[in-house]
Amino acid sequence: MKKYINLSLFLIAFSANIYSQKAQIKSADKLYEQYAYIDAIKTYEKIAEKGYKSVDLFQKLGNSYYFNSELDKACKWYEELFALNTKDLDPEYYFRYAHSLRSIGKNEKANEFLEQYNKKLGNDSRVKLFMKDVNYLDAIKRNSNRYTIEDAGVNSIYSDYGTAIYEDQIIFSSARDTGSIGQRIHKWTNQHFTNLYASTLDGTMTPSKPQKFDTTINSKFNESTPVFTKDGKTIYFTRNNYLDGKKGKDDKKTTLIKIYKATLTDNKWTNIIELPFNSDNYSTAHPALSPDENTLYFASDMPGTLGQSDLFKVKINKDGTYGIPENLGKTINTEGRETFPFINNDNELYFASSGHPGLGGLDVFVTTIKSDNSYDEVQNLGAGVNSSNDDFAYYIDTKSRRGFFTSNREGGMGYDDIYKFLETRKIVCEQLLYGEISDVKTSIRLPNTNLTLFDDQFNIISSTISDNQGTYTFKIECGKTYFVRAKKVEYTIKENKVLIDDNAGKTYLPITLENSKCAVTIGDDLGKCFNIKMIYFDLDKSNIRPEAALDLEKILDVLTNNPSMKLDIRSHTDSRQTLKYNEALSSRRAKSTINWLITNGINANRLTGKGYGETQLVNKCSDNVPCTEEEHQLNRRSEFIITAL
Repeated sequence: MKKYINLSLFLIAFSANIYSQKAQIKSADKLYEQYAYIDAIKTYEKIAEKGYKSVDLFQKLGNSYYFNSELDKACKWYEELFALNTKDLDPEYYFRYAHSLRSIGKNEKANEFLEQYNKKLGNDSRVKLFMKDVNYLDAIKRNSNRYTIEDAGVNSIYSDYGTAIYEDQIIFSSARDTGSIGQRIHKWTNQHFTNLYASTLDGTMTPSKPQKFDTTINSKFNESTPVFTKDGKTIYFTRNNYLDGKKGKDDKKTTLIKIYKATLTDNKWTNIIELPFNSDNYSTAHPALSPDENTLYFASDMPGTLGQSDLFKVKINKDGTYGIPENLGKTINTEGRETFPFINNDNELYFASSGHPGLGGLDVFVTTIKSDNSYDEVQNLGAGVNSSNDDFAYYIDTKSRRGFFTSNREGGMGYDDIYKFLETRKIVCEQLLYGEISDVKTSIRLPNTNLTLFDDQFNIISSTISDNQGTYTFKIECGKTYFVRAKKVEYTIKENKVLIDDNAGKTYLPITLENSKCAVTIGDDLGKCFNIKMIYFDLDKSNIRPEAALDLEKILDVLTNNPSMKLDIRSHTDSRQTLKYNEALSSRRAKSTINWLITNGINANRLTGKGYGETQLVNKCSDNVPCTEEEHQLNRRSEFIITAL
């Protein structure tokens, strides 16, 4: 009888333990759903330490650390998750685990999980970026060791982050407790809510003791990441959804963050308003101004976001209204997190990202905003500013090359810390491309020659005119390929390809031009006379290739200077595909060539054309005759036969 009693007591205790465990998990789940990750972690880890294992537990433990940017600890629990060998895991966990592995230097294993993630999803831009450049760490290495970095001198044991310059002060966010009664705690991070603080800067950007910035701007909730207009009369800043004593919430009863604006009147910040594109149901944060202050950049997860958060821009109209926010697009934004934008006076856009290839966590990246509002190549700032942890909120003064950034790297005083730096070498390696233009036969220098610089995709970079000595110069970047086109009246247009060395310095490129005066008659091929061998097309296509367009510029120039000249455009294909297909393809190619010339100003009545398919091959490469791709290419051509002068 005693054995049965002991067994019953065991079953009762066991059942009570299971009930208690379920109750604890339910309590932790509620904290997790309220973004109280720190408190949720405490309960989850106690349960895990007792041997309890489940997919849901390890997912939420990993996520709680991941969303708090403690990627080394997130890695531990994601490892436990994958050790369960569970099928049908959300593909996002493969990426989060890979991201966490990268933060602790396990790059090979990270790449393995990225490949698995790619197989499951396939179209994620983050994976494409990593796979596109498997040697991205070499590029990061080239961009490293460009800074001297030290503690900014304003940090506390709490979270200190984000910097803006206002007059002679640095303005930043801090969760430090300065004695406020009833200081509120943010459940997500277990830190105090942040306020804005100010420190006066000396000539080396060394700050004085911080003081609270402004009681009107600071509230009982989070304030952060301000940006000021150059006249110092307007501030944009981030705050929780709280204005005039009223707290807003989304559909899940969560208070998100918004961008607010205030103006300085009689040395007081007044008229605090939220921007019209804010919403209770998504976040907007971290405003930044373009150099002309006509565009506001910010981070958001609003509808149209590609990932966890994207960078957007919105036009600031002269009457103080705003345009419609625009996503910066896939060059900048990924399925990861893009945030903390900053634009300097050189139109360089700096931002933090977890989606572009980096060293782990958030890394700081830079691109240049071009004149057509497109973006140059995105580059990682390299080790120093970036680490295996979160690095963000970058600010640099373009003249002194001094600035600040924030990081939660090892060795700091608190959760996030602000560091100051001096950039000792710019990220863009520059060279000077120079040379002289001369006549190929007489060697006489040719002044007033028009020169155009193209990148390797034939996009125009810049243009210039040779001086009285026939010399020219272009500022270019190291390690890139360029094309230089020289154009002068009575000379044949010429393009030169040049590959620039990886190191700073100079590259010499002399260009010789051939006099274009050529005796032609009806029936001649204008292309041959003007040293244009052929206009090439891609296989099975009739679109004008960029390099072909440069050759057509030469034909266009001759037709423009000889208004009575008429041409018959004759297009040819290789022997691959059927006779009927090739006739149709060549006809489309002839039409494309004619349309290009018409679009660029030539009257249609001066042009005729026909496609000859494979009927006029220039070599042996007929049907079933083995030929190289280069031999087939020779047959894919256009001719320009003069029919009138």
